[in-house]
Amino acid sequence: MAPKRVSHGQKGLFSTIYDEATNPENNTIVRSLIVFGVGVAFLHSSLGEILLPPM
Repeated sequence: MAPKRVSHGQKGLFSTIYDEATNPENNTIVRSLIVFGVGVAFLHSSLGEILLPPM
């Protein structure tokens, strides 16, 4: 008698996102998104007022 085959279900959303984010092929895209997010957070914070010219 042949052994039963276990069918693996599809991966979940978060595990798929994690696998793609840690893929070395997508390294530059992930790094660019992180730098963009840090830049937006900096400009949105009170530290972003340092860049304003004095009035």
